[in-house]
Parts: sequence; C-alpha cells; structure tokens
Amino acid sequence: MKKLFYLFVLLNSLAYCQITIQINNLPISTPLNSTIYIAGTMNNWSPNDLNYIMQPINNYWQISIPEGIGSLEFKFTRGSWSSVEGNSLGTYLPNRTVTFTGVPQVINLNILSWEDISGSSNQSTAASNVQILNSQFFMPQLDRYRRIWLYLPPDYNTTTKHYPVLYMQDGQNLFDNATSYAGEWQVDETLNSLFNQGDYGAIVVGIDNGGSERINEYSPWINSQYGGGQGSNYMNFIATTLKPFIDSNFRTRPEPKMNALIGSSMGALISTYGACEFPSSFQKVGSFSAAYWFALGELNSYIASNQNLFDTHRAYFVAGQNEYTTIVGDISGVVTNLQSKGLLSTNTLTKFDSYGTHSESYWRGEFAAAYLWLFQNENLEIETNFKSNAKIYQTNSGKIILEGFDECVQFELYNLLGQKAGQFKWKNGENYLDNSLTKGIYFLKYENNPSKFVKIFKN
Repeated sequence: MKKLFYLFVLLNSLAYCQITIQINNLPISTPLNSTIYIAGTMNNWSPNDLNYIMQPINNYWQISIPEGIGSLEFKFTRGSWSSVEGNSLGTYLPNRTVTFTGVPQVINLNILSWEDISGSSNQSTAASNVQILNSQFFMPQLDRYRRIWLYLPPDYNTTTKHYPVLYMQDGQNLFDNATSYAGEWQVDETLNSLFNQGDYGAIVVGIDNGGSERINEYSPWINSQYGGGQGSNYMNFIATTLKPFIDSNFRTRPEPKMNALIGSSMGALISTYGACEFPSSFQKVGSFSAAYWFALGELNSYIASNQNLFDTHRAYFVAGQNEYTTIVGDISGVVTNLQSKGLLSTNTLTKFDSYGTHSESYWRGEFAAAYLWLFQNENLEIETNFKSNAKIYQTNSGKIILEGFDECVQFELYNLLGQKAGQFKWKNGENYLDNSLTKGIYFLKYENNPSKFVKIFKN
C-alpha cells in the first residue's frame, strides 16, 4: 500500500511540474499526415527533434514540457526551418513565449499559417549593403562548402577607409528573416543605425552554421552525448583561409585588435576558443549566452595550459541569469581563468540579465552594446598602410601558421643551446613540428630574414 501511495505522489508531482502545450487548430493548407514538431530553448531550437513531436489526441495536438526556470521560447515546424509556422498573413512570426510558474499550466494555441506554403519565407529583410560573398566557399580544413555573408558599411564605396571586422557565427540568423530559424539579429539594421549616429563602421563576415554539423564544428572537444570535435578545423578555416581572403580583397584593419569573433550559445564557445587559439588574428570576443557547459572542463584546462597571454584581448560576456542552472557559474569560471592568463579586468565586461533568454531576440537586443564596448578604445580614424606583412606565429595547440609568404620557405630549427635541431620547408597555412622532436622551447630561423628568430615550443 505504501508503494502505491509513493507512486501516486510521484506521478502527481510530475504532473504538477510541467507545461502542457496544446494546438487546437492547424491551417487548412497543412499537408495530410504532417508531423508537427515544437522547437525552442528546451531543445536548442532543433526543428525536427524526435523527442519533441506534438502528439495527436482526438482533434488536437499536445506535448508536455518539464518545469524549468524563467521563460520558454518556442515555435512549431513541420520538420525544418523552411516549414516553420507563420503569422496570420503568412509572414514571420516572432518566438512564442511562456513563463514557468511552478504550477501546472495548459497553453492552448492555434497555428495560423506555414511560411513555406504561404510563400512568405522567401521575403528577404537583409539591407542593401548585405551580400552573399560566396554561397559555396570551400573549407579545405573540413572538405566542405559554406555560405558566407558580407556586410559592408554604408560609406564603403565612397571612401578609402579601412574597417575593423566582426567574424560572426550562425550567419543564417544575422541579417535576414528569410534564412533565420528563430528570428534574425538585425546586425545590418543595427550597424546602419549606429553609422547614421556617427559610428565609424565595421565589416561583418557571417559564416553559416553547418546545420547537422553545427555542434561538431562549434566545439574542438567531443561531448559523449552530443558530439563535437571538429572545432579546431573550423577555427583553422576562419583564421587561415577566410580571414586572409577577406583581408586581401577588402579594406580591412588586419591587426588582431581590430578583429572580433562573436557568437551565441555554441557559437560563443567556438568564438572564445578561437581568440585563445589564434591571438595573432583575433583579440576581441563577443560571447552571448555561452554554452560552455558543453565542454567546460576541457575549455578551462585548455585556457589554463595556454602558452599565450591575453593581456591585449578584450571580451564581452552576456547571458540570462536563468537560461540554465549553471550558466552564471560556468561563465564566471571561464572569465576568472582567462584573467589568470592575462585578460585585464578593465578589458572584461560580464553582464547577467534577469530578462535574458536563450534566443535570437535577446541577442539582437544586446548586440549594439557589445559591439560598441569592444571597440570603444580603438582609434579607428588613424589611416596608415594596412598591407599585411608576412608573419609566422604558433597556436596553443602547436600548429605553426605562415601568412603572406610568396612560396615555400626554408627554415632552420635551433634548441636553447644554439644547436641545430632540424631543417625543413614550410608554406602558407598550417605547418607542424616533427613528432620526433623532444618537448621544449626552440627557435626558428628562416632564409629570407636570417637575423630574425621566432620562438616556438614543442608540447
């Protein structure tokens, strides 16, 4: 009898702590036997998550979401973001929102339209100074192709100015409702408005996420449950392929202090890693609602063992206090770790908002402040010869990066005793020390500048 009583209490408590979402009506245009999914902050906005299928019950569709903290944002789809629900006119519908209250709730809703059937999903909201740089930009480090977006400041074609550059993740969501899966950031409208108020201007390079490869590409480390592991190659692509291309073809400020990596959620994880791995390319970080939990131990160990100092970096961290239970502690721990490696408190801004949600709408509202703060101490008016000279630098993981050389270069390697330890030829891009070398500090000497030595290390 006791067991039955405890079972009753358990079932009653489970029913108590949930939100039941119920769809009462579908558009008449809904294809027969469609599967209806709910996508939102509870499942990282996956449009076809088999765990979040609306179950048909009599004449309505229903799902129960476990109780959480703060707000839940969501939309309904038929399995992809191209078949997302729309408003009464068949156009873009903002995220739906419901607030957890600690008591059971039943939310009755109607789906008014589907964007793909209404034909509205192709209506672009991108500003005229946004373009698709390349719909199939090759990523040699990953052997795949990716769409790249480009925002140029309003005065780009009427001046000779050189601009800082923002490299932003999840390019689909930055400029255009037609391609976004949960609403756009309005980066173009925001920067155009700031420019009209006197802002110097910046170039934005948006890199589409890889869809099913997004999680794999946005973490250098593997999470046993969710994947990952391709983040090192992805960041190599941005630093050693995409950035050199942008600097060669557009009027940029190639100095690391003029280049930012910005992303949200997993995009914040890979942006933080990228600024640590390639400090000679990126010294600004915009971290929005960082999903550091995905590889928290690995990220902190990586920062702690990093050979580089971050005393010239500048980083902006923003998140909602209740996006997930450990988010404040996770971000605070990473910030403390970065500061132990030289990141100055004056170059760090950490903001936790009571109203913050894990959503494009929240990040859209925070973007302008982050951008202005990251570059507020830079004198962008100074015009000099910005042509990038040949350079050599090493990433924390040990790769040797060559940029700006015309051909293969002959190198000699010396140990701390001045003894020659090797001789080899390297070319632009990624290069590696011989595995047979013992761990320690070495010096590179190269033929076209015999008086210059580059200090490197072998892990």
